[in-house]
Amino acid sequence: MSRILCAWSPNWAISAWRRRNPTVAPPETPFALVETVRRARRLAAVCPRGQQLGLHAGQKATDARALVPDLALAEAEPEADAAALTALVDWCVRFSPAVAADPPDGLFLDIAGVAHLWGDEAGMLADFLDRLAANDLPFRGAIADTPAAAWALARFGADRTIVAPGDQVRFLAPLPPAALRLDAEAAAQIERLGLRRVEQLIALPRGPLARRFGQATLDRLDQALGRSREALRFRRPPTPWFARLAFFEPISAPEDMARVAHDVLARLCARLEAGGQGARRFEIAYHRLDGAALPVAVGLSRPGRDPARIARLVAPKLEAVDPGFGVEVITAEAHEVESLSGRQILLGDQGDLADRGQPAAEEGVAALVDRLVNRLGEDRVWRARPVESHVPELAVERAAPLASGATSGWNPAIPRPVRLFPRPEPLENVMALTPDDPPSQFRWRGRIHRVQRAEGPERIAEEWWKRDLAETRVGHVRDYYRVEDQAGARFWLFRAGLYDPAQPARWWMHGLFG
Repeated sequence: MSRILCAWSPNWAISAWRRRNPTVAPPETPFALVETVRRARRLAAVCPRGQQLGLHAGQKATDARALVPDLALAEAEPEADAAALTALVDWCVRFSPAVAADPPDGLFLDIAGVAHLWGDEAGMLADFLDRLAANDLPFRGAIADTPAAAWALARFGADRTIVAPGDQVRFLAPLPPAALRLDAEAAAQIERLGLRRVEQLIALPRGPLARRFGQATLDRLDQALGRSREALRFRRPPTPWFARLAFFEPISAPEDMARVAHDVLARLCARLEAGGQGARRFEIAYHRLDGAALPVAVGLSRPGRDPARIARLVAPKLEAVDPGFGVEVITAEAHEVESLSGRQILLGDQGDLADRGQPAAEEGVAALVDRLVNRLGEDRVWRARPVESHVPELAVERAAPLASGATSGWNPAIPRPVRLFPRPEPLENVMALTPDDPPSQFRWRGRIHRVQRAEGPERIAEEWWKRDLAETRVGHVRDYYRVEDQAGARFWLFRAGLYDPAQPARWWMHGLFG
């Protein structure tokens, strides 16, 4: 069962603007934001002090100035307000991994399974709203089974209302119909008919209710009562694999940040082990006192749940984490979660007894691969995987270092160089008896190489069946040779095109053997 916390700020635009401009308009000064509506300057938002003096949103700026001469005005910034709301959503990850914005002035948190970290839902809601208020962001909040019910109670009910599971009807009944988020036309029609409370709408037969006020009104009512589901667009995909640690005092020392990373990972990995699961990607977030969340992500080549191993991957990245005035909360999430059985070990009659019970070879390599990938980047660590193609450039592809999957394997009868150049390099001063003899001498990168041993040719043509036959050219045929020079260096070179006595042969270097 879902439990949704909805938070709403009646003066979000004012609060966000003042946080961006803390010294421009003191709290005791009447203040409002203005916007242009149909060529008229009107108030877009009014501070609480201005509301006490009779100002309201939508009022003309000239009328407001006449009523309150010392009114301070500033231009509304809806795009900046939206960005601030997104930043607030990221800050809320310290309370729940599933947070969704409710533009322009609210947000939703799915708190199922995390409220116990604060003792109960009341403790979580109080801590959440108190922290926002401490940062000059006054919010109202409510908790219910459905987003619609929490939304209605946060705006029209008593502040900090918590609805017991399945008890939406009792709390929604006395609220006005506007609490159901109805469209303007339906709300006006309901108002004209004298329906003042949600309980009156609940009492109406469903058929006439839909015909008179539209199907959307019935859908909104069902969403609030939990009869139908409402999808929320979370800032990040929600994951049940989440752990959180809060500190009595903020921390900032590097050794403390490394230690708490291990502690929160140990808590998360214990849950993964209990569920028989492992994860390929872990994300830790350090939440500072100023509200900033500093993420650190690490990946594994194979699903894992060893907190010590994952913490060792996190440690080198902590050098880039600025704790500021201190970190008060750390969270950890696991992504790409898969079933994970016990690790493979070496068993059997062969080998020394000391080797039995040890991890398989690929398990030992996995730790090294993980360190390299997290230090250098995923695109810098890979292995070559064979592809069924005769063309050398197409016969190999990049794959994850420990990626599984059946492949055709390399053909030992036609060896290929350890290093294949992405672009063949031209050879000069090539001496060869044509058409089928290998070169006896060639110049490459300014040096003369005299061939002592050679093998070939191996003729490779283009894959003509993959393109229009009219585009096929004999110039695309290559005769490859494996040659060894006087110093023992081995090369893979080719002559381009079929032999033509009227044209000089074109030779190219394509790779190097070990």
